[in-house]
Amino acid sequence: MFRNQYDSDVTVWSPQGRLHQVEYAMEAVKQGSATVALKSNNHAVLVALKRASSDLSSHQKKILPIDDHVGISIAGLTADARSISRWMRSECMNSRYAHDTPLPVSRLIGDFGNKMQIGTQRYGRRPYGVGLLVAGYDDKGPHIYQTCPSANFYDCRAMAIGARSQAARTYLEKFLEDFKDCELEELVKHGLRALRDTLPNEVDLTNKNVSIAVVGKDTPFTIHDDAGVDPFLAGIEGEERRGQRPAADDAPAAAEPADDAPAAGMDTD
Repeated sequence: MFRNQYDSDVTVWSPQGRLHQVEYAMEAVKQGSATVALKSNNHAVLVALKRASSDLSSHQKKILPIDDHVGISIAGLTADARSISRWMRSECMNSRYAHDTPLPVSRLIGDFGNKMQIGTQRYGRRPYGVGLLVAGYDDKGPHIYQTCPSANFYDCRAMAIGARSQAARTYLEKFLEDFKDCELEELVKHGLRALRDTLPNEVDLTNKNVSIAVVGKDTPFTIHDDAGVDPFLAGIEGEERRGQRPAADDAPAAAEPADDAPAAGMDTD
């Protein structure tokens, strides 16, 4: 994507009816590392691939808790995600204080969609440069939502976003009907297999680069990191990758050069 005379501000329309600043923000999501969300009849699961900016730094957090019944996984600008998570936590606390009940997940996402839309319409503002996968559980059961910098949000049965996420979405589409009746452990295995398909052939999942979060009936939102991931990884150890690709496919497609390499100066996760 190249700079043009119609991308100077988010309020400027191009003759083709496009808002280029919003499209640029959506490109930031593609530069973040992949994350996968899926749900069964009783549980919702988030699985995320963590990145380290160098060998000297720790891996950045990809999954953020919001309340006992909801949490988010991110792809894009980590700083924007921190700001969003603080707002979401405040909304959930206000609901518990005023109504003594957890905030329904659909209402939280609806309010967040309205908040995101402001940044796509007002002069001097910019869209959030981060995409979210939201997993939660309330009176209506488990939920998975995807949010975009364009202020659109979608209620999903399963979804993957971030770099190379198309391979994960292909896996999720293939096994979508199996998820409904899965037990929690098997559901996490499906998430890990989908996430593994986004990796180059010479890279594998480890307890250092994977985070897992679960929420569901009688299960508060819980994040598993480091050693807590080992039992789940052991369940798929030795399995052949369903999305195995030749070495030539390990590089991003020419049409999307930004998919795997963050732009200079961007604090992508």
